[in-house]
Amino acid sequence: MKKIKLGFAADHRGYELKEALIKYFKTKDDIEEIVDCGTNSKTSCDYPDYAKILGKEISDKTLDFGVAICGSGIGIGIALNKMKGVYCAKCNNAMEAQYTRLDNDTNCVSFSADIPLEEALKIVDVFIHTNFSNEERHKRRIAKLKKIESANYD
Repeated sequence: MKKIKLGFAADHRGYELKEALIKYFKTKDDIEEIVDCGTNSKTSCDYPDYAKILGKEISDKTLDFGVAICGSGIGIGIALNKMKGVYCAKCNNAMEAQYTRLDNDTNCVSFSADIPLEEALKIVDVFIHTNFSNEERHKRRIAKLKKIESANYD
């Protein structure tokens, strides 16, 4: 089994949940490395700053997966999706996390700081342990997304 390199980023609203998730996933045998991309306190800050740090790690393929948290989970996800090679899905539950990996081969998940810890643990666990389906229809759709991305970046 390949060991997973996992990164976390949050704004001030997501700080406590990020810390709890990091603490939990550090105990898992299949996690090779955890990278904390900040923030490191509950002091008010701007989520794009930490999304950029996490997104660079994902884009550079230093990390296998990213987890991003802000007040709603939406803003930080938008910021991550502005970066080349980063595909972030906002997931409210483990089923959505499973589908985004199966169908979209996403490499980052975002959610609200208000989600209960137990649900956040399920989302991340399912997200990092679900493989892309590799179905032709999904590969075709992802290729179209990458073509859009290339037109905007290259």
